[in-house]
Amino acid sequence: MNAGIAVENLSNSWANFSLKNINLTVPEGSYFVLLGPTGSGKTLLLEAIAGAYSPTEGRIFVSGEDVSHLPPEKRRISYAPQNYLLFENMTVRKNIEFGLHARGVEEPERKKRSAHLLEMLGISNLVDRFPKNLSGGERQRVSLARALAVEPRAVLLDEPLSAVDAETKSTIMDYLRRVHKQTGVTVIHVTHDRFEAASLADRIGVIREGEIREVGSPLEFSQKAYSKPESIFQSDNLIHGSVIRSEANLALVDVGAGNVIEAITDRTGQVMLHIRPESIVILKHGVDSSARNRLEGTVAEVTDLGATVRVGIAGGTPITAIITRRSFFEMDLNIGSKVYALFKATSVEVL
Repeated sequence: MNAGIAVENLSNSWANFSLKNINLTVPEGSYFVLLGPTGSGKTLLLEAIAGAYSPTEGRIFVSGEDVSHLPPEKRRISYAPQNYLLFENMTVRKNIEFGLHARGVEEPERKKRSAHLLEMLGISNLVDRFPKNLSGGERQRVSLARALAVEPRAVLLDEPLSAVDAETKSTIMDYLRRVHKQTGVTVIHVTHDRFEAASLADRIGVIREGEIREVGSPLEFSQKAYSKPESIFQSDNLIHGSVIRSEANLALVDVGAGNVIEAITDRTGQVMLHIRPESIVILKHGVDSSARNRLEGTVAEVTDLGATVRVGIAGGTPITAIITRRSFFEMDLNIGSKVYALFKATSVEVL
């Protein structure tokens, strides 16, 4: 597959930080997530690709063209910064059409493109509003529409979900998947959230202290969560599976060892599931429950967290739960106790 964006041997130094020999290839039409903690160099690398500054060493290619010395407006890349930077004195429509107007695109074509993006992103009702009257999630979608309106070769998204609440974040992630599927544009998305990365990305690059440490698929990173405890993706209850049946967004996911987990998703094929430990109920007897999922196992690990207790359950599908200290003692749990782990389909995140 052709490279949508390629970075070769890129380095640059500031007073207290350096990007060091960055080599990165993002296939054309892919959704690449650059993952790293605050201060790791994520935004600085994004700014180099966008053309905000010229690095001291290295080259940058976009769709095979060397853009290393081109100004930002000549690179045909859209950059959506973390703070959105909407024009407060312009309506939503005018914000979206701003880049088109600057390029001399005639009004009928501008309106056609903006109307299409407004509909795609579910914000047609906001067309005449000003940014001050928008929520964080709405501002983010307007920013994304503006980035896409100029039909760029690539879109760079800097922490696009950092300023929205959990419910809005989930909604925008759905829009990002839909927009990427419909447009096929190459995307580089910067974040510090590993589950955001796993949910959206075709491939993930991990950056730390100005260096790209590893690149791989979400599935490869999830496998490291078990085999490599120091992995950035190490987490409780990351479970590999394969969707074997789906109907009305309720999917059956085969997770091996004869276990099937029900989840709310329209995804198909190989997936990664995440169940938060606090969403799991532990019982000593398999009674009827409204929870659609039940895994059997034995208590293998107990960690006292004060008001709560972390319980590691061994079995065909190992799982970890966090329960109240009172529940732990009322059930008289010990290492080796047989238990059932129950959780709802709505508690399963499909990554």
